[in-house]
Amino acid sequence: MSTESEWKRKDLVGIEELSREELEIIYTKAEEFKATLNRKQKKLPTLRGQTVVNLFMEPSTRTRLAFEVAATRLSADVLTVSGNASSLVKGESLRDTAKNIEALSADIIIMRHSAAGSARYLSRQIDIPVINAGDGAHEHPTQALLDTFTLREKLGKDLTGKKVTILGDILFSRVARSNIWALRKLGAEVTLAGPSTLVPEAFKHFGVKVIHDLKTALADADAVMLLRIQHERQSSTHFPSLGEYTSMFGLNEKREGWLKKDAIIMHPGPINRGVELDSKLADSGRSVILEQVTNGIVVRMAVLYLCASYAANLR
Repeated sequence: MSTESEWKRKDLVGIEELSREELEIIYTKAEEFKATLNRKQKKLPTLRGQTVVNLFMEPSTRTRLAFEVAATRLSADVLTVSGNASSLVKGESLRDTAKNIEALSADIIIMRHSAAGSARYLSRQIDIPVINAGDGAHEHPTQALLDTFTLREKLGKDLTGKKVTILGDILFSRVARSNIWALRKLGAEVTLAGPSTLVPEAFKHFGVKVIHDLKTALADADAVMLLRIQHERQSSTHFPSLGEYTSMFGLNEKREGWLKKDAIIMHPGPINRGVELDSKLADSGRSVILEQVTNGIVVRMAVLYLCASYAANLR
């Protein structure tokens, strides 16, 4: 079994570059942290005395709060800076903003930014760890980590041969891209489904199936991961209306019958209830959506711990 001493990264900027062994290191540490969630004393002294800065240049609720809770559970001091409250709106460069945060003796920067590759760029400019909380439509590594961690809990630790259908706006989704990388590394079979304008055939080069018929895409899935329509990243309309999308690709009670009896339903949030997912299904026994939220805490605790520990060894 891989151990945390084998973790050799200061930063987490994407899933694409990680090995399966590195994924397993994160899962193992997350499992250890999950065992502490229900303790009376929830805080661990792991990052006591360290300062974690959430630099969120795009709106966020779940991811930002999950990182705040994760850092707090590790006893770190947490500061959050939003885009409209930073000097970036005055014309300061991202590099200068990060350099100033580093000069203020911060120990870790967690960043969400609209530009693809921004986290990787920043990781090369500063000496403290950079954790990618989403960069444009490129990657969202901790979301994929919590999703696959949840799948391992529900389907078994070995995902080899397990079938996962990702349904919705794939073209503009960083969650989809990171999950594709993670699932493929873990041996799962991935199907992408949705309208052809949002799920182009070009995605086949990722080693996945592309299917535009919903019934076929759902038929043998062990898990269905639903994605919302990313209106904020679209420069033009990719289907006539939300109503038409729902009529063709929304998962409702009738279409639940197309799923295997034990298939689970996932969603990274926020859910557009009644659009990509019917409310009754979102709250049903098939849904593991709230478990994903909880697992987001322990996975991010693991990432913070591993990156902070490796960075400390570099000093």
